[in-house]
Amino acid sequence: MSFSPNPRSGRRTPRLLLASAAVAVPVLIAPAGAGHAATLSPAPGSAVAPAGLYQSSAAVDLTDPRKKDIAMQLVSSAENSSLNWKAQYKYIEDIDDGRGYTAGIIGFCSGTGDMLDLVERYTQLKPGNVLAKYLPALRKVDGTDSHKGLDPNYTKDWATAAKDTVFQQAQNEERDRVYFNPAVSQAKKDGLRALGQFAYYDAIVMHGGGTDPQSFGAIRKNALKKAKPPAQGGDETKYLHAFLDARKVAMKAEEAHEDTSRVDTAQRVFLNNGNLDLDTPLSWKVYGDPFKIS
Repeated sequence: MSFSPNPRSGRRTPRLLLASAAVAVPVLIAPAGAGHAATLSPAPGSAVAPAGLYQSSAAVDLTDPRKKDIAMQLVSSAENSSLNWKAQYKYIEDIDDGRGYTAGIIGFCSGTGDMLDLVERYTQLKPGNVLAKYLPALRKVDGTDSHKGLDPNYTKDWATAAKDTVFQQAQNEERDRVYFNPAVSQAKKDGLRALGQFAYYDAIVMHGGGTDPQSFGAIRKNALKKAKPPAQGGDETKYLHAFLDARKVAMKAEEAHEDTSRVDTAQRVFLNNGNLDLDTPLSWKVYGDPFKIS
């Protein structure tokens, strides 16, 4: 398997933890008020929320703490089959996708460079930490699926580190630096509201940045061939449909990503409902499992 120098280009398989169907998890809800939900014609078979259902105040972007937490839960539903994204700091396993160990809140991989960046950042914040001794091995296995120099104690030491708030801080920082901030920044430049910002973020989490045919950059480029974003005078809904269509093409190009439910029965549902501000309540399915944020 080829690897890109950009973290997570040609991403890995979302990890299914074989949990029972998720139950609702409460989230802080903005006061009710005027939102931006539009009246749209839904795709066949899509559920449509009744008018006035969404609870919103003035539109806010994904950097708002409440919206960001929703974004983390949405990604975790696809990556972990759980809305409890904060329980994933300790997660680590090899999911046999050719990228070595996958770990943490965003699925840092030993084979794609972002796990190395994370442990380097942790070591900057806290020299001599329990994972610092693995830095030489992480540099050697970067670009491969090898565990050489990591086994047999790396997973145990990762779990130990995950109890350290400094390591949790490092995971949050690297998630934002590599994935969240670039995605939201580009979406805002394109004139997209919270749903579009999330669509970009979820895409870069799975496909990585860069310019290879399945990367976020390529997905956006292909979408732009079909529709213009609001910043270019286009219709936001039409553009997001084009982006999700291009995303599905990229997902289906790799066997590990052939299940497109995180688009079909999640993001596309929100879009068909006219929920461009990603307001609660939200109901969706991933891999057939139902989720809800009230």
